[in-house]
Amino acid sequence: MKKSTFVNLIVGVVAGLLFALGMCMCLLPEWNAFNQGVVVTAVGGIALLAQAIVVFVRSGKKFQINWKLTGKILFGTLAALVLGLGMCMIMVWNLMLPGIVVGVVGIILLLCLVPMCIGLK
Repeated sequence: MKKSTFVNLIVGVVAGLLFALGMCMCLLPEWNAFNQGVVVTAVGGIALLAQAIVVFVRSGKKFQINWKLTGKILFGTLAALVLGLGMCMIMVWNLMLPGIVVGVVGIILLLCLVPMCIGLK
């Protein structure tokens, strides 16, 4: 592993952890740390964005949108949101049966990503 790749890995993990911790601080009322969570989330998000820009600039490639990859990312995001909605329906809103159905639909959508990204042979 090259030194730059290792540094990217470390920066990405730390920035991702900051972002996730900040989101927990914002969304868990028991922690009573909303304002601090916003700051920590912003720092993590800015670090992740800065890392992406540095990696892109160092690669020397011309910016070009890959529409297939963009569609896969949007589909994966939608599938994860559907699964999360099913979990919220069960754990927060006490809607057990509809939450299970929505969660299973989310899992099926996430499973559809495998042939979409890797393909079937």
